[in-house]
Amino acid sequence: MKFVRSFLFVPGNKTGWIEKSVSSQADALILDLEDSVPPAQKPEAREIVRSKLAWLAEQKQRTWVRINRSPHLYDFDDILAVVGSHLEGIALSKPNGVEDIDTVSAMLAEAEYRKGVRVGSTLLLPILETARSMQLAFDIAQRPRVTAITGLSVKNGDVARALGTGWTAEGRESLFLKSRVVMAARAAGKQPIGGLWQQVHDLEGLAKAAAEDRCLGMSGQLLLHPSNVAIVNRIYSPSPEEVAYCRGLIDAVERAQAAGRASTIYEGEHVDIAHANTARAILALARSFEN
Repeated sequence: MKFVRSFLFVPGNKTGWIEKSVSSQADALILDLEDSVPPAQKPEAREIVRSKLAWLAEQKQRTWVRINRSPHLYDFDDILAVVGSHLEGIALSKPNGVEDIDTVSAMLAEAEYRKGVRVGSTLLLPILETARSMQLAFDIAQRPRVTAITGLSVKNGDVARALGTGWTAEGRESLFLKSRVVMAARAAGKQPIGGLWQQVHDLEGLAKAAAEDRCLGMSGQLLLHPSNVAIVNRIYSPSPEEVAYCRGLIDAVERAQAAGRASTIYEGEHVDIAHANTARAILALARSFEN
C-alpha cells in the first residue's frame, strides 16, 4: 500500500461532511460507523457510507471504513455493506489479539467472495486500544491483510483506560507504547501510524506532537478534523530542505567512492554508504507523494 500520511476520520452518518472531506486533501478517509455515530443511527450510517463509496472513488479518494464490534464479533452487516472494489480497507477498533484479526480476515474473505472481488484485497488497520493487543503488536502486524498498526495517546480514551495512564502534553506516558508500535510495524514491514490529536483547534500543539511522532518513526497520523490534514501532510513529507540535503549527501558519498573512499565529510559530519542509503529512501518517499 502506498504510504498514508493522514487518515481523516469522518462520521458515517454525515453525508455533507463526507462530501466536503474530499477537499481536505487527506491521503485516506476513514468513514466511521463506530464511536462517532449514535447507536440509533448506525443502520442509517451504514447505508450512507455504502452509497458514497463509488462517488469517493470517482474523486480518486482513498477510503477506509471503521466497523462496529460486539463483545464477541465484528459486525458482519457492516462488512457486507462496504466491501467491494471501491474500498481500500477496514479500520478495526479494539482488537484483543491475533484471533480477532484472523476472524475478521475470514469474514472479509466471505464478503469478498460474495461481492466478486479478489479474496484478500481488503486491507486492515488495527487500532491497538487494549492492553493485550499492545503486548501482541508484532504478532498482529505480521498478519497478511494488516498494512499498518496504530499507537495512540488520546486523553481519557480507550488506551488510557486500558493501561491506567494519565495524559501529559509532553506525551511521556505514551512514549513506550508508540516506540513499541513503531518497532513492531517496521519489523513486520508495515506502517506505524500515530495520533490522535484531540485538541483539534490547537494547530501549534498538533504540529509539535506530529513532528515528535515522526522522529519516533511513525509514518502518518489518525486525524479528527480537516484543518489538521495540511499540517500533518507537511510534517510527514520530506521538506525541500531535506530533499536538497539528501541529494547533496548522495553526491558527496558517490564522489568519495569514485576517489576510492567509502566515507567523507558532508556539511561538517562524517557520512558513508549507510547515510547515502538512508538519503535515497527519503528521496523515494518524497517522490511517492508527488503523484
